[in-house]
Amino acid sequence: MTTDLAAFAQENGVKYFMISFTDLFGGQRAKLVPAQAISDMQEDGAGFAGFATWLDMTPAHPDMLAVPDPSSVIQLPWKPEVAWVAGNCVMEGKDVAQAPRNVLRRLIDEAADEGLHVKTGIEAEFFLLTPDGEQISDPFDTAEKPCYDQQAVMRRYDVVREICDYMLELGWGPYQNDHEDANGQFEMNWEFDDALKTADKHSFFKFMTKSVAEKHGLRASFMPKPVEGLTGNGCHAHISVWDAPGDAAKTNVFAGEGDGQTGEVGLGEQGKHFLGGIMKHASALAAITNPTVNSYKRINAPRTMSGATWAPNTVTWTGNNRTHMVRVPGPGRFELRLPDGATNPYLLQSVIIAAGLSGIRSKADPGPRYDIDMYAEGHTVKDAPKLPLNMLDALRDYDADEELKSMMGEEFSSAFLKMKRQEWDSFVSHFSRWEKENTLDI
Repeated sequence: MTTDLAAFAQENGVKYFMISFTDLFGGQRAKLVPAQAISDMQEDGAGFAGFATWLDMTPAHPDMLAVPDPSSVIQLPWKPEVAWVAGNCVMEGKDVAQAPRNVLRRLIDEAADEGLHVKTGIEAEFFLLTPDGEQISDPFDTAEKPCYDQQAVMRRYDVVREICDYMLELGWGPYQNDHEDANGQFEMNWEFDDALKTADKHSFFKFMTKSVAEKHGLRASFMPKPVEGLTGNGCHAHISVWDAPGDAAKTNVFAGEGDGQTGEVGLGEQGKHFLGGIMKHASALAAITNPTVNSYKRINAPRTMSGATWAPNTVTWTGNNRTHMVRVPGPGRFELRLPDGATNPYLLQSVIIAAGLSGIRSKADPGPRYDIDMYAEGHTVKDAPKLPLNMLDALRDYDADEELKSMMGEEFSSAFLKMKRQEWDSFVSHFSRWEKENTLDI
């Protein structure tokens, strides 16, 4: 593990470092720092005006410093003279409580105090579009059922191969790449890891994918629903909890016999209660996992051209069945299918830990298991909560969930709600073409 960035630069021929942090809206911000100056930056941090990003600050706030975490450093495989490193935001000597990576670090420490170490893997989906973002980049990708289309994936082989080669070079353990369920859509998978490492990799993966796509004259988009009528971009998270972090982990805390419902799918008592926390807070955590206006075009979508949205709209769980919000595909882990491509990599991991810890502490019951096709038979489930219909409903649900707000941090929650409500106000004040087309002659 790297501890000295100056030494890393000398050993690897790095001329510049990108000291990066992620704001409340998932925007990636960076300063490009010459290697000759990195020693001072590693100690003091790179200076930013927080108000100039999506953080709840004013121009009167002092400098915000992003102090690089050397353990996160990644040399850009496509531009090896540059290295990316995640920064922890500090102001006047104290962690900025609303900064997403700080939220996650605090929750990881809180879970560790209880002997719980969350490991996750994510399934990042994205579209390859024309540079203006108006249409998919491959005019021949028109199949009604395009998922796993081998001709379509090979037409974009140069982009997919380059990204996968870089992940191999970085030691991420990528293991499969495919054309996804929408025309123009792809998914790339790599091995699961500790929550903070997964968040850093997720953040870097988005940066890397966009950069490689641009190099090839294309545009990569993680937008939840960039093309009307097609399946949206999900970001499914696979979750397990262990007795220790990293390679020291020996025991999967989730695994076990449990009760008659969770036990038969391989979740023990701890796994059951962690899942119970996810189910208990589902409507509120949607504000984090599905954070944009466009997100609700995905989770409440009508049937797509391929025949299914592959996204939930009801708070239910099951065994190995993709039509529910949570599925348990194998012993000792479960898959949360709610998040979309707009989710903030750090806040996604944070809210999973927060909700799960809440569930374990309160011994939450996940409720009944449903082994039905929710797309075809969902109407038969009468008592399961519905997910929010739009971003405003999600924000209201989050604001009403005092426990989850507290777990995520009062300062963070206040800043997040304030900024997101401003975003909603901006959206509803926008004068759209639809309004003219439907009400001009009323």
